Amino acid sequence: TARIINIEGKDVTDNFLSGARQALQITRQEGIRIAILKLYSPSCGLGSIYDGSFSGKLRQGDGVTAALLKQEGILVFGEAEIEEAEKALSSQEVSK
Repeated sequence: TARIINIEGKDVTDNFLSGARQALQITRQEGIRIAILKLYSPSCGLGSIYDGSFSGKLRQGDGVTAALLKQEGILVFGEAEIEEAEKALSSQEVSK
């Protein structure tokens, strides 16, 4: 299992997992169907996340929260994809 280590060398994986579960709980409580998240973050990144070397290098994969939300059927977009998120939301509202 991948671990998330901060710049001081401390394992913060459990904190990230807890945050992801809290985000999922909020989406369920509030009926959220679409999330716009921060690209490249080890929590929210989509498709590419920072590799943990603190050098700005990226590796393939999704962040912890992004992966959990996607797994639970939430449509997830990066902050550079606001127009795409708006279109997806509009199409969901039309299909209701």
